[in-house]
Amino acid sequence: MKKIDVTEAIFAIKKEKNLSWESIAEATGMTDVWITSACLGMNSCTEAVAEKLVTFLGLPAEAKSVLMEYPTKTWDQAIPQDPLIYRLYEVVGVYGPTLKEVIQEKFGDGIMSAIDFSMKVEKEEDPKGDRVVLTLNGKFLPYKSW
Repeated sequence: MKKIDVTEAIFAIKKEKNLSWESIAEATGMTDVWITSACLGMNSCTEAVAEKLVTFLGLPAEAKSVLMEYPTKTWDQAIPQDPLIYRLYEVVGVYGPTLKEVIQEKFGDGIMSAIDFSMKVEKEEDPKGDRVVLTLNGKFLPYKSW
């Protein structure tokens, strides 16, 4: 099996069993955002998490080793066409330089880690229309001089 085969199998089972990412996360002991990313092939599972995922979903045994493989984190370099993904791309395009300035003013010259990182997606009810609340939490990594 390849990563795409496992991802397609997960989506088919998820649909067939009417599962949510939250229920899959609960079964594996991970967050909904992280387990979704792993199921899409962008993170590697530990052996224990892979075993729980294979068992919970009823995936073929060979899916376990595929879920544990280190990913190649690449994506299409074209401007995304999906409206939700495009809007996130737009946020970074419009506010990226602003975020860089504010982060560096507060922390110094460096970056926010996407390795020592967590993310939450929450729903905030609002009478004018429900709000999407994204929390990105990454360790600050200063550039060093040598």
